[in-house]
Amino acid sequence: MDNVCEEEVFSSLFKTNSKTVFNYIYYKFGNEEKAYDVVQEAFVKLWENCAKVSPEKAKSYVYTIANNLYLNVIKAEKVRLKYADRSNNTSYESPEFLLEEKEYKEKLDRALNSLPENQRTTFLLNRIDGKKYAEIAEMEGVSVKAIEKRMHLALKALRDQIEGI
Repeated sequence: MDNVCEEEVFSSLFKTNSKTVFNYIYYKFGNEEKAYDVVQEAFVKLWENCAKVSPEKAKSYVYTIANNLYLNVIKAEKVRLKYADRSNNTSYESPEFLLEEKEYKEKLDRALNSLPENQRTTFLLNRIDGKKYAEIAEMEGVSVKAIEKRMHLALKALRDQIEGI
């Protein structure tokens, strides 16, 4: 039987799940550095408890640990969702276009920030990561119906705040 304490099994679990766990926590935090720290710590805890966690339960274990670490940090500080500006500042666009784009991005950021954390996370996991509702439901530990409702409410709120969505 496979064992999480075997380096190959652990390595495979890390490769398969670390990016999604990172995105999940990043969408909650809005901070890459904190998300990396949480993901690292969650996998360290998995390694420390490898004898107690079966390979089938490892994914869910890591999500639970990562979410708990996130909640602990949230208790200590209020976090605002920010997106890393990954765009290169070299551009051939007109100043008017750049201003409109910046205003739209700010409006979108404000709209996303105004969403409750669970709706924002669901929306971003679905629209940015392409996660299916069932996958999000499993990550969040809720029913698919709950995810459908969150997505409906998120889309409605975003439509109300931003023309053209």
